[in-house]
Amino acid sequence: MATTKADQVDESLEDSSLEEEEAEQKTPNKFMDFTNVLASLESQRNADKLGQVPPAVKRRIKALKKLQLETTNIEAKFFAEVHALECKYHKLYVPMYEKRNTIVTGAYEPTEEESQWPSDDEEETLGNQLKNKAKIEEEKTPEIIPKNPETNDVADPTGIPNFWLTIFQNVNLLSEMIQPPDEPILSHLQDIKVDCSESPMSFTLSFHFSPNPYFTNSVLTKEYFMKCEPEEDDPFNFEGPEIYKCKGCTINWNKGMNVTLKTVKKKQKHKSRGVVRTVTKTVQNDSFFNFFAPPELPENAKGEEIDDELRQLLTTDFEIGHYIRERIVPRAVLFYTGEAIEDEDDDYEDDDDLEDTTEESDSDKDDNDKAARDANCKQQ
Repeated sequence: MATTKADQVDESLEDSSLEEEEAEQKTPNKFMDFTNVLASLESQRNADKLGQVPPAVKRRIKALKKLQLETTNIEAKFFAEVHALECKYHKLYVPMYEKRNTIVTGAYEPTEEESQWPSDDEEETLGNQLKNKAKIEEEKTPEIIPKNPETNDVADPTGIPNFWLTIFQNVNLLSEMIQPPDEPILSHLQDIKVDCSESPMSFTLSFHFSPNPYFTNSVLTKEYFMKCEPEEDDPFNFEGPEIYKCKGCTINWNKGMNVTLKTVKKKQKHKSRGVVRTVTKTVQNDSFFNFFAPPELPENAKGEEIDDELRQLLTTDFEIGHYIRERIVPRAVLFYTGEAIEDEDDDYEDDDDLEDTTEESDSDKDDNDKAARDANCKQQ
């Protein structure tokens, strides 16, 4: 089959593009994993010390290590029973969580007796936060609030609007994930439920959404799998159950509504002819909803076989899942009012031994550069 000049140009452009992508992928990581280096040095130093110990003492140390391993195995059983106890008591919490959801969504209106609560401090905290939030929202998108035609009074909203969205915005760990296009979608989030499993040791987060124009799913899930046994090659680093993998779900986006993808245009230049063409590509976009498509961990991969970037992504993902399960779902109303945030802030204090760092914005840098140039000009 004959090849036209146009085909040759396209092939050359594609080869050039592939070479660029391969070059980007082969860019070496400039940073060493100093943690592993230090750990290796420490291990070598301990081995050198042990080599100087008399054989009889060394034999006794080995016996102590066997005892330590037995202790570690008992500790693993303890944590397994703790997890089972957590699952048992979680079932007792579920009715309260379900009633909370009926109030948040407006399906149930609490009675006067159920609403009695000493709330001087709470009203001040919640009032200031919600007033500031309402002011910002009003400046961003003025909204026409429905009124009662008979009394001309502002109608009460249904339930607690944007309950979970407000929580996510209050928590730094989650607010950093939320992009502007995510907010209208998360305003449809009605509830987050936790399902606890003893065997296999795991938990599932279920995000329940009201009908919306963005996707057809009513529930999005994220499942976390845990292990509670010492590693054969490193048993003494066991500190309790740890998440080792997670599984997301497929989001059935409506056409044109997928906020996790974006279209970019890239110009490519022919190496010999100088011809330029524009190629359109679909790439991943920053979004909270990437949370439901976590990176996959290679089967039977050991810690040293996982590259640093993947390890960091998985560590952050596990931290978020654990935090939602352990903190946000059980104390949702306190994260909504901001009280839980204040409690966590109280756990930190200023340390004079730590060096303060200040980041400059681009505008600050430009101003500083301009001031330096002006000063130089005056001196000259």
